[in-house]
Amino acid sequence: MSSLITEDEISHEADLVWLEDIDSLDYVRQSLDRLPTRRGKPAYHRDGRMVGYARLGGTAKPSRSSGTFRRRVFWLLPHDRDSAPDGLYATGAPAEAVDPRTLAAGVKGYKTERSEGGPPSTAMQELGITRPH
Repeated sequence: MSSLITEDEISHEADLVWLEDIDSLDYVRQSLDRLPTRRGKPAYHRDGRMVGYARLGGTAKPSRSSGTFRRRVFWLLPHDRDSAPDGLYATGAPAEAVDPRTLAAGVKGYKTERSEGGPPSTAMQELGITRPH
């Protein structure tokens, strides 16, 4: 969960790669995954879709026991607000969710009024989607 990610765990991040336009997303879920490489696009084994991932710098060391690297992966599930605006997360957000505009390499990000279901995103406004009150 994002609240459990500490800055020292992500201090070797070089950059974040976004697979989608994050301006249209109110939140993304983030997790630290054990991956075999520092930089490549990771395989994705969850429901939903991967929307981004972190690439590590050359100083990042693999785990001594597994040889893997801990890297952040950003993702959404089918019932998240971007796909189901009137669903479970019409207001509020999952525990591991953060506003993607608060993320950067080495910065864990945080929830905002927008990620918690505050004012609708520009994309929702353009599509004429409103949230239930």
